Order: sequence, then structure tokens, then C-alpha cells
Amino acid sequence: MRRRGVIVGLVTVALLALLVSRVRVLPAGQVPRVEAARSAPASGASGLIVPVQGVPVSALHSNWGEPRGDGDREHHAIDILAPKGTPVLAAASGTVEKRFESGLGGHTLYIRTPDGGGVHYYAHLDTIGVAEGAIVRQGQPIATVGDSGSAAGGPPHLHLEVKEMAPGERWWEGRNIDPYPLLAGKPGRS
Repeated sequence: MRRRGVIVGLVTVALLALLVSRVRVLPAGQVPRVEAARSAPASGASGLIVPVQGVPVSALHSNWGEPRGDGDREHHAIDILAPKGTPVLAAASGTVEKRFESGLGGHTLYIRTPDGGGVHYYAHLDTIGVAEGAIVRQGQPIATVGDSGSAAGGPPHLHLEVKEMAPGERWWEGRNIDPYPLLAGKPGRS
């Protein structure tokens, strides 16, 4: 039993060292620049755009409800694979409510829609190019695709959650909605 504890401890230290080695520290107040989009992104019936530059709607697939974490939770998002450093675009206009470092999500952003009724959560980012409180326009570059958090060692991708918010709910609350039908204009998984 003691040997197992030592192994778990060593693995934990190694994972923490990997995470620390991937974090970029910038001087206070400095925000990394994100390259501007070169073409108009594809849009679904909901008005949301595919939030990864160069990824067409036809490349999306639903992975809503797939098991995660050894089957102890379900995936309530869409993962959009792209090379590390690919610009991430705002799926809709809104206000950056929170920049957050999460164990699972890595470098993350929460952007609230102008009407306050929705939050879009962007995770596994490499760099973030907007500050908390910033107003963003749909299609504006906000970050770059990465493999931070639980995506470390896997393929770089954007993890996008769409949350429906009740009045007064905070950035981490809300009810998850399958983003696939909103982006692709096709039915998702039930």
C-alpha cells in the first residue's frame, strides 16, 4: 500500500511539473496578441460561429454525453480539434466575465452574452488574448487552441461549453446545452 502511495505521489509531482512548465508568465497587465482572422467563419442556424479559425461546420461532430474521467462524468461540450496556436474566435459577442486557470480546463475563458442569458466557456487554451471585462465581437480572436489542463499530452483542441443562464447566476453556474446543433445547424445527441 505504501508503494502505491509513493507512485501516486510521484505521478502527481510529474503532472504538476508538466503543468508549470507549460504556463507562460507575462508582465503585469500585458495580454498576448492573437492574430486576426483571415476569413469569415462558418455560422450555424443559432447565429453562433465555429469558434476555431479555418474549421468548417462540416468538420464538427457531436461528442455530447460521452464518458469522461473513467466514466464518472459526461462530456457536456464540443471538442474542436486544430493545431496548437490556431486562433480561437468569439462564437458570439459578449463580455469576458472570467479568465480562469482550471485543473481540468487549463487556461479558460468565460464570455457572457450581451443579454446575460448565456455563457460560453472556452477551455484547453494555449494563450489568452483578452482581459476580464473586455467586450468582444463575434468572430474576434480571443485566444489560441492548446492542450492545457486535462488535455495535456493529447491532441490540441478547443473545448466549448454553452450554458443557459438564469438571472443572477454566476459564470460557473447555468445549464449546459449541446453546442453541436447550435454550431452545425443539425440535431445533436439526445
